[in-house]
Amino acid sequence: MAARSSLVWSCNLLLQKNLCVRAGVLWKQPPSRTFFSDRKKLHTAPVGQVFRLRPFHVLVATGGGYAGYRKYEDYKLEQLEKRGIEVPVKLASEWEVALYKSVPTRLLSRAWGRLNQVELPTWLRKPVYSLYIWTFGVNMKEAAVEDLHHYRNLSEFFRRKLKPQARPVCGVHSVISPSDGKILNFGQVKNCEVEQVKGVTYSLESFLGPRVSTEELHFSQAPPGNSFQQQLVTKEGNELYHCVIYLAPGDYHCFHSPTDWTVSHRRHFPGSLMSVNPGVARWIKELFCHNERVVLTGDWKHGFFSLTAVGATNVGSIRIYFDQDLHTNSPSYSKGSYNDFSFISNNNKEGIPMRKGEHLGEFNLGSTIVLIFEAPKDFKFNLKAGQKIRFGEALGSL
Repeated sequence: MAARSSLVWSCNLLLQKNLCVRAGVLWKQPPSRTFFSDRKKLHTAPVGQVFRLRPFHVLVATGGGYAGYRKYEDYKLEQLEKRGIEVPVKLASEWEVALYKSVPTRLLSRAWGRLNQVELPTWLRKPVYSLYIWTFGVNMKEAAVEDLHHYRNLSEFFRRKLKPQARPVCGVHSVISPSDGKILNFGQVKNCEVEQVKGVTYSLESFLGPRVSTEELHFSQAPPGNSFQQQLVTKEGNELYHCVIYLAPGDYHCFHSPTDWTVSHRRHFPGSLMSVNPGVARWIKELFCHNERVVLTGDWKHGFFSLTAVGATNVGSIRIYFDQDLHTNSPSYSKGSYNDFSFISNNNKEGIPMRKGEHLGEFNLGSTIVLIFEAPKDFKFNLKAGQKIRFGEALGSL
């Protein structure tokens, strides 16, 4: 019996060695497939040579998949808000923000910009634009040119102009909405922080960057011990206010001057191009500080005034009409830096005067505008959080 068991054990051992040897041969020789066509023998390349999984592929697939998951979560939150159910704030962790930022949104946005400039055949324009109109609820009756065949490419369609009387400018109130959009938040700036949505804040100094020279803004020098917020308030008895307006893809994409003011300085922050829709703004703290943005600063009759155009996914292009030197989402600029440009010169001591309602700039798709300005304590907003607003309508007045 013992001899029989020994024999069985020996046979098993030989069989395992044989299998191991054969497995080793198979492992060393990459699998290939052979096909016969007209008696000719065709060989495919080994599987390992046809597709090599690289870290970049994994990064893009993982980040893109996660971004899609977040879009689905945002959709669920929007449905809850429509039903009047208050959604608790749940901030992203550091690794979630890092994963989202790893998606090459700047590169994708540049590719999207080039695609937008490709001229469409005349027969294809109406079906493509009609799909966009249906998806985002665009009102083409307000467009200066309603004929869809007029727009040669998507870029022209996005930047369509409105009929002259489609957006009457309110002449009674001192500050109007610079664009169409949705009011995400508004109110006084407190403790050097601004709310991007209810309960989620960002640093005022990180958003605007170091204070611009007082010589450019015609302001008196603030005491050095004051906080950044106090340094922006130049007149006794004034407060600092803010208003955040989100432009959806279906909104009018141009933005205008919200009041009579003078633009003295431009600061461009190259950065990420993450989505800025309300769901993501509620999820990522200091989202607006991460994203590419253009900060215009100057003064109005009550002191400091600024308008910031924040870029987003597929919105790498931010255009300021009077600033031909501005080039956003350019590979020549690195994240984490900023570049300044002064409109004060020997030939122009005042800067760029802007009248309320005057054309100021445009996005290539929807994005966000943030107003931060100084005003007397009796300034009142005529708004509700979450309301839709159109360019020319009142934001607030004294």
